[in-house]
Amino acid sequence: MDDIVRQAIAKWPHVPDCYGWLGLDARGRWYMRDDAVQARGPFPQARGSPLQHDKLIGFIHRNYEADEQGRWFFQNGPQRVYVELEATPLVWRIERGFILQAHTGLQATATGSLVDGEGRLYLASDAGLGIVHTQDMVLAAEAVENGLWKPEEVDAGDLPRRFGFVRSPAGRAR
Repeated sequence: MDDIVRQAIAKWPHVPDCYGWLGLDARGRWYMRDDAVQARGPFPQARGSPLQHDKLIGFIHRNYEADEQGRWFFQNGPQRVYVELEATPLVWRIERGFILQAHTGLQATATGSLVDGEGRLYLASDAGLGIVHTQDMVLAAEAVENGLWKPEEVDAGDLPRRFGFVRSPAGRAR
């Protein structure tokens, strides 16, 4: 977490949390969801506007983490902005050598693999669970074919309970 964020939390400790305004899709893209978007429905059916400002995205990545209830948030100064997840809290890109890099830039090592009924591949890691980015499925298939990953079949609806994350903090806040 950025030092300036820690200072803001200390200075303004009672700022209310924010729900429903930020979404993360299954390809690691962030979406801003204003009141009008939220009124049209839950994420990802009503996505909102994609964030494109690199410095803002970098700030989100540095200040993105989970609370004790498994709700992922972006600490925006003194305010927690809880994130609506399309799939998982992390989106994995696979680099040569089968090194995982999250959409946030965090590197990790796969500790397990899962596949759901729609053929989406998930990787458990020392950093948490993430879905494999669609553009990296060729490399992922290579890892499976080489026996590096042996995907276990899973119901995608069971992933939050099994891996301790919440897809819709806004849904729980209501």
